[in-house]
Amino acid sequence: MPPPRDRLIVALDLPTVRDAEAMVERLGDSVTFYKVGYQLAFASGLSFADTLARAGKRVFLDMKLHDIETSVAKGVENVARLGVNFLTVHAYPQTMKAAVAAKRGSGLKILAVTVLTSYDDIDLAESGYSMSVDALVARRAQQAHDLGVDGLVCSPEEASPLRLAVGNDMLFVTPGIRPQGSARGDQKRVTTPSQAIAAGADYLVVGRPITEAGDPRGAAEAIVAEIAVAAK
Repeated sequence: MPPPRDRLIVALDLPTVRDAEAMVERLGDSVTFYKVGYQLAFASGLSFADTLARAGKRVFLDMKLHDIETSVAKGVENVARLGVNFLTVHAYPQTMKAAVAAKRGSGLKILAVTVLTSYDDIDLAESGYSMSVDALVARRAQQAHDLGVDGLVCSPEEASPLRLAVGNDMLFVTPGIRPQGSARGDQKRVTTPSQAIAAGADYLVVGRPITEAGDPRGAAEAIVAEIAVAAK
């Protein structure tokens, strides 16, 4: 496993690159790994992701790709050239298969998003699924494993049963992390950092509890310390 500090991924869900640059500067060497998602990506954040990578930071590009196979493959090929570390795709078999093939020969790792942590069983039913969240997550995780996907994005509460299902040869990246006392926000399936590590998570994605804290660096250091204790 990487050291505790490298297991924290700070989500730069911020409106502008200037805001992201300021946050990275405030966090300094307390954070080594950052996530760039839609909000920042569509505000020149893809160039910023490349800048972060060139500066020695690790980068998780959270694009959740899902399209026809050719489009997914061409997108993944271009992402691989950016030098980022992780890229998300939705866990549909054709999408995962195309992404795995397209990243071959690069250092990019593909992560499959099983079911968004803002979804629960009611949300799935309203979307036309007859399966529970747990059942759909398990099915998609097994498909991802069989297709050679590098890792899964799953809620912390799903990490333990998924470890039993797919073993230790996949990375588990868990959003929905809320330190004790933090607001849930729009997440419905959440746990604390120590609970997520104990359940088998490899990397924890934390956004607002750090970026909206009065002391972001202190908040990050506290989570790193909690990861270190939980990982012993």
